[in-house]
Amino acid sequence: MKPETAAKKLGVLFSATPAEFRAGVVSRDELNAMQQEPPAWLTELRRNGPHPKQVVAAKLGVSISGLARAGITEPLTTAEIEQIKAEQPEWLERERSVYAEARKEAACLKQQKREKQDKQEKRERQRR
Repeated sequence: MKPETAAKKLGVLFSATPAEFRAGVVSRDELNAMQQEPPAWLTELRRNGPHPKQVVAAKLGVSISGLARAGITEPLTTAEIEQIKAEQPEWLERERSVYAEARKEAACLKQQKREKQDKQEKRERQRR
């Protein structure tokens, strides 16, 4: 696979990976090996960053869209993320509540869909 894809699967910022990683192709076995026993550079990147936006969003408990609304478009380090958490800016509180509400709504919709499917399956069984 392309190294960009492998970096995404590993949860690290592609541009922060070593040149050897960026230059080559990563096999599925190599990816699995890195996930099982991460090399030092991978452990360091995961611990300190810079982190890609999906990791930043997860660490802050907001959506990627919420980061964009807050004007955060660049990768952040763990220290920068911790600083934002410590400062508790208004946008962070607002985006966390928006994200929590969206997740609750998604779970409700999923439950409704499951119930609808269960009803359809029950009707089909009764017809037999």
